[in-house]
Amino acid sequence: MATLEELLRTRVARFVDRQPDWDAFADARVEGYRRAQHRYIGSGASGKTDARAIPAEQFTLSVMFVPPGQGNAAHTHEVEEVFFVLQGYLTVFLEDEDGRQVSRKLGPWECIACPPGVIHGFQNDSLEPVYMQVMLGRGRPEAMGYADDELYRRREAHLAAQ
Repeated sequence: MATLEELLRTRVARFVDRQPDWDAFADARVEGYRRAQHRYIGSGASGKTDARAIPAEQFTLSVMFVPPGQGNAAHTHEVEEVFFVLQGYLTVFLEDEDGRQVSRKLGPWECIACPPGVIHGFQNDSLEPVYMQVMLGRGRPEAMGYADDELYRRREAHLAAQ
């Protein structure tokens, strides 16, 4: 059993120690989907290892920086994913198999919980950057499944940029 001091040393993550990963996801290389992941607990759905992150046990947590005009591609996960807006305004969407989308604008301290298997995503339509917290309901989730076939085929390529 770890000592209390050891737990504090290995279980505290400070923002100053996070490194923004602008190549965390396959779609992050595509204009319109540029964003930086700051990993806190686990790797999230990026699949990347990060020695600075707290090891994940039952969920992952990261903070995403999303510049104006950027977002992410429509995707799914095998587990629940939560987007929690910390700063700025973000448009979140859900999509059905026919490509029909419904959206909602979220502001600071608002969130959406996306169920497993439901196509979803986000877009920063504002003129200001967004900081958002992202949680996935598994310690090591699978890589996201993109609705776009080409992104789906390339979804492991970002791992080579570690």
